[in-house]
Amino acid sequence: MSQIGKASAKRSSPSYFMSILGVSLVLLILGILGWIVINANKLGQYFKENVEVRVYLRENITAKDSTELVDYVKTQPYVKSYTYVTKEMAKDKFMKDGNADWGKVLDYNPLPASIEFKLYDEYVQKDSLLKIKNTFQEKLAVSSAEYPDAVVDSVNKNVQQASLVLLVIAVILGIVVIFLIDNTIKLAMFSNRFLIKTMQMVGATRWFIAKPLDMRAILNGALSGLLAIAGIIALIFVAEKYIPEIRAIRDMNMLAILFAIIILLGIAISFFSTHRSVIKYLKMKLDDLY
Repeated sequence: MSQIGKASAKRSSPSYFMSILGVSLVLLILGILGWIVINANKLGQYFKENVEVRVYLRENITAKDSTELVDYVKTQPYVKSYTYVTKEMAKDKFMKDGNADWGKVLDYNPLPASIEFKLYDEYVQKDSLLKIKNTFQEKLAVSSAEYPDAVVDSVNKNVQQASLVLLVIAVILGIVVIFLIDNTIKLAMFSNRFLIKTMQMVGATRWFIAKPLDMRAILNGALSGLLAIAGIIALIFVAEKYIPEIRAIRDMNMLAILFAIIILLGIAISFFSTHRSVIKYLKMKLDDLY
């Protein structure tokens, strides 16, 4: 009799392995998309922050004027990095690009000194760049200011299109993920409907029945999230092994936020789906459970 009782209890105890595995796989898919979105945003930011503005200085300006202009560039909030290019540096760069030496034709260096600077990505917009260009062209020490407007338009257009496509995919996949996890949890609870009803019939209160199942759901959701995160980390290391260049755009802060969302999503959906299923079976009549 003791063995029969143990076997019966074992059959009645909830089985969570498939539930945890199913939720983990769904969260893994969502996490992979999140990682792709993060990389796409970082890649767009990387391209924007490599757009360079060149400010050419007038000939025969004083050292004081050039120093004041460099100091002005240095203090601007939109400047990420800058380089002061002297006339000699401009000539060396010109020669390294494979151009012919003009020494036999000219006895002076026709290339102007310049300040080249890169901007933070939020300033790489047509209106902002035009305003920056006009500001520098109004200065007496500046002969002209240039930026690759065609590149800027192309980068912004591609980034906007990619962001829109990924946003649509993320929203659709998010809805699918919630639906799949909810159904996975409901299937797991369906196999335990008689256990829930039996506890109610012997006098257990609704709170007494739901509490351990809810707590287990929270634990399972967290465990599913951690398993999904482990899978994402493994994927990232494999991807960076074969494509080392993507290490440059790795964003640990955004990855930490993504991992937190995955765990919270796993816990939240597991908890609400489990609690709703428990209440549903408690309200049903015994005959309706068959």
